[in-house]
Formats: sequence, C-alpha cells, structure tokens
Amino acid sequence: MKSEYDGRRRFLVWGSASAGAAVLGLSGRWVWGEHALTAREFQDELVRTPPQTEGPFYPNPLPLDTDNDLIVVNSNLTPAVGEATHLTGRVLDINGRPVRNALVEIWQVDNQGVYLHRGSANHAQRDGNFQGFGRCLTTARGEYYFRTIKPVPYPGRTPHIHFKILRGNQTLLTTQCYVKGHEQNARDGVLNSIRDPKVRESVIIDFTPVAESKIGELSAKFDIVLGSTPAE
Repeated sequence: MKSEYDGRRRFLVWGSASAGAAVLGLSGRWVWGEHALTAREFQDELVRTPPQTEGPFYPNPLPLDTDNDLIVVNSNLTPAVGEATHLTGRVLDINGRPVRNALVEIWQVDNQGVYLHRGSANHAQRDGNFQGFGRCLTTARGEYYFRTIKPVPYPGRTPHIHFKILRGNQTLLTTQCYVKGHEQNARDGVLNSIRDPKVRESVIIDFTPVAESKIGELSAKFDIVLGSTPAE
C-alpha cells in the first residue's frame, strides 16, 4: 500500500461503501439507501455475478508489486497513462452477507491496450508505469478498493477488467466487468455470451467523474455476488 494515497483510499472505501450498504434494521427490513426491503425481497433482488473466462493473459510472471494501486509501481514518481479510476465494491454471498477476507485480484490492459502478459500484442510498447495487476483483501463488510485506469479496448474485445475472487487456495469466482455505454459492448462475444439481459447488465458499470477532482479522476463500483457462502 502506498502511504501517500492512504487518506484518499480510506475516504473512498468507507465513504462509498457506507452510502450504499445494506443493513438489517430493528423492524426486520433491509435498508439500502432510501429504500427498505424485507430480507426475502432483498434476496430476490440479488443477481449472481456470472462466471467469465479468465482468458489467456493472466500475468506471467506476476509483478513484484501486487498491491491495490495499479497507477504507481513501487516508489516510482511517474504515474501510468490513462484515466485514473477509483474502483470499489463489495463481495457478497447470495443471501447478501459480506464475504470477508476474500482475496480480490484484477488485471487489465494498459492505456495502449497491452497486457502485462509476455504474449500480449505489442508487449514492447507496454506502459512500464502501469502495474497491470493488483490484489486486495475484503474487509469485514466485504469491501475492496483499487486505484487503476479506465479500461480501453484491444483488438477483438470491448473494454473490460478481469476479476478473480479467492479464499485460501480456492477460486470462488472468475469474472469480468465492462464499461456502461461503450459502443463495442454490443459486439463483444464474451459479454454477450451472458444470455440473460439482467445478469448481463449486472457486470456493466458506470465510470463517473469524481466531483472536484482536478485531474479528471473517475469512480466506479462493481459489487460481486457469489453463488454460495464460502467456508471461513
């Protein structure tokens, strides 16, 4: 974790999570923002995050720096090229309970469309200031946080970020998230392999400007719902 960003990181994780968190009130109704749902209704509202292919470009080898800030590598002063994005979310089980101490991994192309993987096209042109891969343990509330860049296309794919959720040696889910409104979404074979429109929409997320950011930062939220409750 890079200390110069700790203050902002804590604010965004706890601030954004608190605003959208579900809590069970004394009345026995789940409260989410301004809406109240019964526990049964809340369960019905959850959409299980669909599994998606890991693809051929999981990093090989893994970078030496695997923290949750992908924009600055180790102690380098030069940040990665791209639209800086604060990516947050929660990992939940199908009943809406937070999954704590799960390891969330992400990987994606740099702003030139190049993966960290040695077999990625144009690997020699990769942005050496972009980490390309990161890890974060979920909190007691199931929250995770990454600072990364808004994903860009590369040949044959719409912009996306790969996710893998693990606990111990067990992979709980491998999936991807996508940029809402991107024109290539309609032509992406992996995204459109999700036949159910509601499920497909659950992995397409907004990337919205951060208010008062002087460098054009974005925020995005991707909640992940597992199909079962993993063992502690």
